[in-house]
Amino acid sequence: MTSKLEQLREMTTVVADTGDIQAVARLKPIDCTTNPTLVLKAIGTETFNDVVDEAISWGKKSNLSGDAAVAAIADRMAISVGAELVKLVPGRVSTEADADLSFDIEGSVAKGRQIIKAYEERGIERERILIKLASTWEGIKAAEILQKEGIDCNLTLLFSMAQAVACADAGAFLISPFVGRILDWYKKSTGEDYTAETDPGVQSVHAIYNYYKVHGIDTVVMGASFRNIGEIEALAGCDRLTISPALMDELAASDAKLPRVLSPEKTTPVDKINMDEKTFRWMMNEDAMATEKLAEGIRSFAKDLGALRDIVKKKLEA
Repeated sequence: MTSKLEQLREMTTVVADTGDIQAVARLKPIDCTTNPTLVLKAIGTETFNDVVDEAISWGKKSNLSGDAAVAAIADRMAISVGAELVKLVPGRVSTEADADLSFDIEGSVAKGRQIIKAYEERGIERERILIKLASTWEGIKAAEILQKEGIDCNLTLLFSMAQAVACADAGAFLISPFVGRILDWYKKSTGEDYTAETDPGVQSVHAIYNYYKVHGIDTVVMGASFRNIGEIEALAGCDRLTISPALMDELAASDAKLPRVLSPEKTTPVDKINMDEKTFRWMMNEDAMATEKLAEGIRSFAKDLGALRDIVKKKLEA
């Protein structure tokens, strides 16, 4: 029998949510996503010792100093991790813009351009890269500008229909609606347990996928942030799913039948939402879960980015 992972690959593009080179080589995903947390974890392994050493050496030879040097070296490490992953996947690698730029349109646009330039200087074309931006109003507006320049974006930390609609209106290439973090919030808030079918994170992606297909929106829906394979199975058929190596291994270990759940042919009518900044901010204000998880996610990524820069600073001082 075919494993659940292979069955999933037949209906959904499987993406690896990791910076683990060995796992990517072994599992052979189409794309790979990273974030500050994953980059921080990756450079802490022996696999990336050379990457760290090269970036520090480069920084010492540059004309930069102080915080500017630290930030540039940390950026170089993230790009180097992404460049290694590009060698292993046939599709795209997502690289995240600084979390502390989440409310800065101009800064996010500049960072997106800088990331693409850094990859192109290594001979990696922009078609292989996605710029990850938080799904704040400012992040979405930055993506709109970058998309018009031919720089494709992955809008992350997405927890609501308001964010999904705004991203579609901006022409974002891809969105990453989070599943597990939504479940976390509801479990904490209600004290209840949920099945895969009643999982509010799963239901959120179902609603977004349905809205996009009903209205002919080309933006790719890539479910993310999974707590168990039940959530993944309940989203079989989604455009893409980004999955941790541990959960991919769990799917690979089972050969039970995996039915398709999501399909463009199986949709229900839904009204179009007219989105502007006022509507976006009000809908987010009315959605405590989305507001709290977005803010929490930005803080978490900013913390890990700070930790990465602290490592760089210590190595420069050594």
